[in-house]
Amino acid sequence: MNTAHPKYISLYQSGELARRAKRLEARLAACDICPRACRVNRLIGEPGFCHSGLRPIVASFCDHHGEEPVLSGSRGSGTIFFGNCNLRCVYCQNFQISQDWQRQRANEVDCHRLAEIMLKLQAAGCHNINLVSPSHFVPQILLALVKVVPRGLGLPIVYNSNSYDAMETLVELDGVIDIYLPDLKYASDTTAKELSDAVNYVGHARSAIGEMYRQVGELVVDSSGVAQRGVIVRHLILPNGLAGSRQSLGWLAGEVSTSVSVSLMSQYHPTHRAHQYPLLSRRILLSEYEDVLETMNQLGLTSGWAQGMASHRLYLPDFERHGHPFLIEH
Repeated sequence: MNTAHPKYISLYQSGELARRAKRLEARLAACDICPRACRVNRLIGEPGFCHSGLRPIVASFCDHHGEEPVLSGSRGSGTIFFGNCNLRCVYCQNFQISQDWQRQRANEVDCHRLAEIMLKLQAAGCHNINLVSPSHFVPQILLALVKVVPRGLGLPIVYNSNSYDAMETLVELDGVIDIYLPDLKYASDTTAKELSDAVNYVGHARSAIGEMYRQVGELVVDSSGVAQRGVIVRHLILPNGLAGSRQSLGWLAGEVSTSVSVSLMSQYHPTHRAHQYPLLSRRILLSEYEDVLETMNQLGLTSGWAQGMASHRLYLPDFERHGHPFLIEH
């Protein structure tokens, strides 16, 4: 029988975990869980920008072997893909589940089922519970944790986010989340609005990443090299410099730390509506990739990983595929 992690036991037995879950759930009545602050009443099913009501949406879950090596390890990352999203990225590789709101209604579950999924992934031997696109379901995640801690959840929890997170929500996760895996998408609010329909993305994302780093600090791994705690910042290179890589990575090195772990992603593939945008309609060039690598070296950002140029062939998911949405498994 699995034993719950001591930190979860402490939060649970003190009642703090339940109090945080209830505070977050109450905010769904005039939802301000993410920076959208739509103020709709999700408790009665009113959908805001994320088209999500009270019940969490689990589009897929699996033991994913294609995450960063410290997350996938030898047994996989216990990945839970939440449906819908609080961004509208025109190039989203997960568009089947992030922007097909009508179909995702069929994937609504209750918090009991979400708890069962966490335990199932733990029983399968996964190294962690990896919450993908969790920003709009934070209250439901904590409500599920209240149910699952007494049943022995002992794995690190990964918050795998686009970084469009509200500070007031992140504060409630202090001491709950072990590993933050945020995206650093853009250095320009104009670009963020055009490509992801996000207002003030840069300010929100940078504040969020700063708070995440304050909570958990630099990456800590166990004797097997598997992550237990810390921040890993993902940066996806976009064609034609649209990600503002030099500015974003410069901010990270200058305002957060040169020791923070960075996962440089070259997997961009023009999918979803990307072909409607000429500057997004191709994969990145080798010269663009090498320029960002050189920028990282110049800035002293030497901790982390960089995908190879062939990665676009490996990481493109198909959520219609039975079982694993990714071909790169085991």
